Amino acid sequence: MSTATVTAQDINKLRQATGAGMMDCRKALTETNGDFEAAIDWLRKQGQKVAAKRSDREAKEGVVIARTTADNKTGFIVTISCETDFVSKNSDFVAFAQSIADAAVSNDAKSAEELNEQTVNGSKVSDIINDKLTSIGEKIGIARFERVEAPYVASYIHGAYRMGVLVAFNKDAGDTGKDIAMQIAAMNPVAVDESSVPAEVVEREKGIIMDLINQDPKMAGKPQEMLEKISQGKLNSFFKESTLTAQAFVKDSGKSVGDHLKSVDPELKVISFKRVALG
Repeated sequence: MSTATVTAQDINKLRQATGAGMMDCRKALTETNGDFEAAIDWLRKQGQKVAAKRSDREAKEGVVIARTTADNKTGFIVTISCETDFVSKNSDFVAFAQSIADAAVSNDAKSAEELNEQTVNGSKVSDIINDKLTSIGEKIGIARFERVEAPYVASYIHGAYRMGVLVAFNKDAGDTGKDIAMQIAAMNPVAVDESSVPAEVVEREKGIIMDLINQDPKMAGKPQEMLEKISQGKLNSFFKESTLTAQAFVKDSGKSVGDHLKSVDPELKVISFKRVALG
């Protein structure tokens, strides 16, 4: 088929199937002699080339979807990145991201690589992403994938799909699960409790504290034992502000998150959490 025989109807059909631009569809049909399936493959290959050309561009925008399975035993966070907030705020792009997150849940994907191989309406996720890339002309992809498995997992999406939270509990948390997920979204703790703060974070904090103490003229000449007590006091303040169970509960600042959990159920505990935000 020559360019002259590519009809507006052919082009529109390909546009409807792929979402690609009119000129791209015309060229695809011309290059493949009117073979519709071959034209779709041609567009996908063009999408892959576009991705390669745009590999140096950062995709700080996107959509973060947090989901759990129906039994709340497994949770997923899937971040689909793009380049502009114009695209990320588009309802079609949000729906596109949701469909990929749904595929992660229904197929119990264990990684981003595995998710790329899953299917949505008969098409591989990686192919669907390439099709979307071709249609919108921006670098997109699965930028972040998190999976949590526990006796109970709660999920929360904050701020127009810009942040997702998963919280793993040792037992059914009910409505408390969302409250704790919202706490994590708002206060960004570094760990569940003092014992679970990574050693490198503790050492870094200690170093900062000691530097500040040594720079304070009022501390000059003080006994080392006193400096160590001051340092420990400041470190304890860090743990109180930066670990989940020690933080003041956002919905009732008169008690800690740990105290709130005990008031709900003395046996209820947070095992772990994941917090993923754009930017």
